[in-house]
Amino acid sequence: MIKYRKNGVALLLIVAMMALALAGCGGQSGEQGDNAPPKVETTFINIATGGTAGTYYPLGGAMAEVLNKNVANVNATAESTGASVANINLLKEGNVQLAFIQNDITFYADKGEEMFTDQKVAGLKALATIYPETCQLITLKKNNINSVADLKGKKVAVGAAGSGVEANARQIMAAEGITYDDINEQYLSFAEAANGLKDGNIDAGFITAGFPTAAIQDLSAQHDVVLIPVGDDIADKLIADYPFYTKIVIPAGTYSKQAEDIQTLAVKAMLVVTDEMDEQLAYDITKAIYTNLDALKAAHSVGNLIVPETAQDGLSVPLHPGAEKYFNE
Repeated sequence: MIKYRKNGVALLLIVAMMALALAGCGGQSGEQGDNAPPKVETTFINIATGGTAGTYYPLGGAMAEVLNKNVANVNATAESTGASVANINLLKEGNVQLAFIQNDITFYADKGEEMFTDQKVAGLKALATIYPETCQLITLKKNNINSVADLKGKKVAVGAAGSGVEANARQIMAAEGITYDDINEQYLSFAEAANGLKDGNIDAGFITAGFPTAAIQDLSAQHDVVLIPVGDDIADKLIADYPFYTKIVIPAGTYSKQAEDIQTLAVKAMLVVTDEMDEQLAYDITKAIYTNLDALKAAHSVGNLIVPETAQDGLSVPLHPGAEKYFNE
């Protein structure tokens, strides 16, 4: 009986010691967990740009690099897209978090007008307007087209179907009294329009982008490109109906063999997000962009036009609170 009790005591001591050892291990593990750095989640920022032959794409690539280097825990990538209208839809669906969009297209989406009739997009916010998007109507010298009125009966590239370019083309021609019934419209991207002119498949094309535009530069290197002016009569009608438009001059020498200044119209390119973006993240993105403008200048010459002083010119939706905070510092 005594032996049994001794063995029982010994067993209890062993169990107690094991329990203390396990408790010690548990305490050590908890201490390590408390002192371990918190897990940091990566924020993915997909940037919707435009076609590879346009201006949005190289700027978007440069912005992605800027964000990756200057915003903690962000992984940013630029995507080639169908540009403004497509980018609105990508934002709405949550497939991208930042997009290049013309200010007029943003307005239409916000109000549910034009191509967004009965499809109003709520929650759009601006980080900034960045540079003029110039409406460039191009042809070749051999086509003998010298004005918007001369487009009647011609094969004309009007931009991708439902794009911001297409809206600009339709509105500019309408101010001259021309509808799609008067032309053979072709829904083509910038690169496709340039190739169409080169191959003789179209007679003229509309391109809305910052100048110089790569597609036009490439075309003008081998062919006699002509820029068609948009005169005051058409410009004034359009500005009265669509206050987003402003008059702009494409300086002589912008493209090969361009001997004269060309008057035309422009809208504004915007950086657009939604109200789903965190205020601090919007602030950090805006700050990173505007404190690293040299990277944008190196990516495209329109980067020289991106300055904080004009970042709120032509806004067609409210600034995101994060961007507003940055610009008010």
